[in-house]
Amino acid sequence: MSHHTRSGQGGRADIDLALFGALGDLSQRKLFPALYQLDREGLLDNRTRLLGLARQELDIDGFKAKVEAALKTYVKAEEQDRAALKRFLARLDYRQLDFTSVEGYAAIRDWRQEGLERPMVVYLAVGASLYGDICRHLEASGSLDEASRVVVEKPIGFDLDSSNEINDAIGAVFPESRTYRIDHYLGKETVQNLIAMRFANPLFGTQWNQNHISHVEITVAEQVGIEGRWGYFDQAGQLRDMVQNHLLQLVCLIAMDPPANLDADAIRDEKVKVLKALRPFTDDMLGRDVVRGQYVAGTINGKSVPGYLEEEGANTESHTESFVAMKTGVENWRWAGVPFYLRTGKRMPEKLSQIVIHFRQQPHYIFDPDQRGLAANKLVIRLQPEEGIALEVLTKDSGLDKGMRLRRGPLHLDFNSAFPKSRIPDAYERLLLEVMKGQQYLFVRRDEVEHAWRWCDSLIAAWEDRDEAPRRYPAGSWGPVASIAMITQDGRSWYEDY
Repeated sequence: MSHHTRSGQGGRADIDLALFGALGDLSQRKLFPALYQLDREGLLDNRTRLLGLARQELDIDGFKAKVEAALKTYVKAEEQDRAALKRFLARLDYRQLDFTSVEGYAAIRDWRQEGLERPMVVYLAVGASLYGDICRHLEASGSLDEASRVVVEKPIGFDLDSSNEINDAIGAVFPESRTYRIDHYLGKETVQNLIAMRFANPLFGTQWNQNHISHVEITVAEQVGIEGRWGYFDQAGQLRDMVQNHLLQLVCLIAMDPPANLDADAIRDEKVKVLKALRPFTDDMLGRDVVRGQYVAGTINGKSVPGYLEEEGANTESHTESFVAMKTGVENWRWAGVPFYLRTGKRMPEKLSQIVIHFRQQPHYIFDPDQRGLAANKLVIRLQPEEGIALEVLTKDSGLDKGMRLRRGPLHLDFNSAFPKSRIPDAYERLLLEVMKGQQYLFVRRDEVEHAWRWCDSLIAAWEDRDEAPRRYPAGSWGPVASIAMITQDGRSWYEDY
C-alpha cells in the first residue's frame, strides 16, 4: 500500500527530505531550484526540512552559501524572491558523510528525531553503484520507518543483470510502493498533456491506431558533446544513456492502450505491455534498420568543436556510439505494420526533443497532383526547447489567383503563449511534488526497467557480434547519411521543423 503524506496547512507537503549528493551537479542545477520553486509557490509545509549530505567538510553556513549561489545562477532573476529565499534557506541543514561507511549514518537518525511524525523522503542524487550501500546503512542505523520513501535516478545499471542487482539492493530495504525511479521526461508538462490529449479527446482517441497513423517519429537531439562525462559515457553509449532511458518511455506513452483509470499501476501495466510487444531485431534487420554513429570534428553555432575521439581523456580506439537511429515497431493489434523511427545523438545542430505522429493520407486525392506530398496531417509534440503541441492541417491557400491550391499550417498550442501568466514548472518540480504526495504514476516501475533492458541488451549483444565501427558524422549535422537512407528506403523523410 502506498503511504501518503500527512498534509500541513492548506494540504501542503509535510515531509523531511534527506538529499545524498547535495553538492553535486544535479542537486545544484536542478533539485535545489525545483525545491525553492515549490516553496515559493507555497507547496511546502512550514515544518518541512531539507538535509544535505555530501563527502565534503563544510559547515551549515558554507552549505547555505553554496545553495544560495546555485539558486542565483539557475533561477530566473524575475523568480528570485528575497522572502522565499530566506524561508527556503532556513529549512536547510548539512552533514558531512562517507556514504559507504555505516558509522556516520547515526547523524541522519539523530536529525530525524525532531521530525518523526513526518515521512522521510531519501533522494539519491549519486551514482547508482552507491544505491545499495546507502539503503542498507540507512536501515542499519535506524534512520527509516515504514513511511520512508526513496527516489533514485535512471539509468539504473549497465544492463539487465546489473540493474537487477541494484534493484534487489533497493528492494531489500524499500518495497516497490515506496520506491520512486525518476525519468525526468515524465515530469514534463507536454508529456502529461500527451496523456490528456490521447484519452480525453475522442478526435484523437478514435484515430490512434494503425488504420489512421502511418508512422511515428521520435527525435531527441543534443547540441552538447561529452561535457566531462567521458568515463561514464564511453562505457554506456547513446543507446543505454538515452534510448533505454528516455525514448522507450516516450514510445510507451504514445503506444499504450487506454488505462482503466489514472492509478499508478493501471498506467504502468499498459506501459509494460508495450515494452513486451517491442519488435526484436533479427540479424538482417540490424544492417538495414539500425544506424550507429560517432561524431567527428565539425562546427556548431559557428564554433569549431572536436570529434568524439578528440575529447579530453578520450580512448582513441573507442567504438562507443554517440548517435543511434532505428526503425522498430510494436507488435500488437493497435500498431501492426506501423514503423516507429527513433533517433538520438550528441553534437547535433540544435537541442530538440519532439514526437511526430504522421497520419495516413486520404484514400482518394482530388487536389493538385504536385501537392500530393502535403496531403497528410501531422501531430508535432515538442518537449524541448519550447514545450508545445501543433496539429498540421491543410487549408485552401487564400487569394483569387490560387484556385484550390493547398497550404499547410499548424493549429498550435504553445504553452508559453497559451498560458502567459502561468510559469511552466520544471519537470523536477512536478516529480518532487508527486513524491512528497506519495503518488507514483509518473515514476518507473521495476518491471518496466527490466523489459527495457532486456530489449536493449539483445540489440547490444547483436552489435557486439557484428563488431562494426560506428559510422562517422560531422558535429553540427543530423547524424550519418545512413540514418537518412534508413527512412528514405521506406519513401519517408525525417521531419525537420527549423
